[in-house]
Amino acid sequence: MTWFNVATTSDLVDNSGVCVLVNGQQIALFSLTITGQNQLFAIDNFDPIGQANVLARGITGSIGDRLVVASPLYKQHFDLHNGQCIEMPEISVGVYPVQRQEQTIWIQLKSSQPRAETKMEAMV
Repeated sequence: MTWFNVATTSDLVDNSGVCVLVNGQQIALFSLTITGQNQLFAIDNFDPIGQANVLARGITGSIGDRLVVASPLYKQHFDLHNGQCIEMPEISVGVYPVQRQEQTIWIQLKSSQPRAETKMEAMV
């Protein structure tokens, strides 16, 4: 498992998502403020139902006590903690450990050879 420096806190949009390219893989990175506390979540950007890289552009919210992002294509909701689709529980997306160290955001992937470059692209 390798940690990748993917963004800074100034790259994030509160209560929204951005797409980061890490080791050739698109990951949706969400920064949510919940009861005054900022929390970070990282899931695959690829929507397996809509077959497109769009989840970073989805609308965040909650269903019951589950924090979710709604796909902008067909509106399925994906749980930000475990990646499971609420409407179709047999479908899920990958979820990745994410942490903040001072102003730097890190995501952990299974990879022993990090690429020389990571890109951060705001999807607002």
